[in-house]
Order: sequence, then C-alpha cells, then structure tokens
Amino acid sequence: MLLTVVAGEQPVQIDVPEFLISDAVELFHKMDKDMDKGWQMSRIWVENLSDTQRCQVAADRLLTALETENENMKLMMAGYILYKMPNVKNIYIDTEGDMTATELEISA
Repeated sequence: MLLTVVAGEQPVQIDVPEFLISDAVELFHKMDKDMDKGWQMSRIWVENLSDTQRCQVAADRLLTALETENENMKLMMAGYILYKMPNVKNIYIDTEGDMTATELEISA
C-alpha cells in the first residue's frame, strides 16, 4: 500500500507492505487503547479522538520518524494510518507544531 507524505516541500512515498499491517494489528490496538484515554493535540485536549484525529497523532510521530530517519517507526506510523483509514492516499503533515492542521486526502 502506498502513502504519499508531504512534510514541508518534499513529498515522500512510503510503500507499506500489506503483511506489515496485518502483522502489526496488536500494536495498532495498543495505540488505540492509549488514545482512548484522550490525547493532547497541540494546544487542545481531545477526550474522544475520531479516526482522523488518531491519524493526525500518528502523522505527528511519522514526522519525527522522517526527521530522525527511523525507518521502522516510519513504516509503523504509515501502516497505522492506512489501517485506520485505508483510503488515505496523501497526507500533508503540518510542520509548524499544530498536529490538528495535518490534512488527510482520501481517494474515492
């Protein structure tokens, strides 16, 4: 599965193998359980995160993975986004520190 990530000016294509998503379901459930407690999203506390907000949280971690060249984290966060919202094709990550401004582009 292919996800195009735009963080700043350089688009990055991440090819997430489908087996990775199925193999990581337990980790994704743990991430969901952690987020079920609520999450600080930039300046606001969100008690009940939507799937879009959960993907914005993962995209924030994905940005860190891209900046630190952490390939495993990059694949896992891209995999989580595709697990939660399989129709996401492009993600525009806000690089100014406001994860709520990150945009997900859904394909029809």
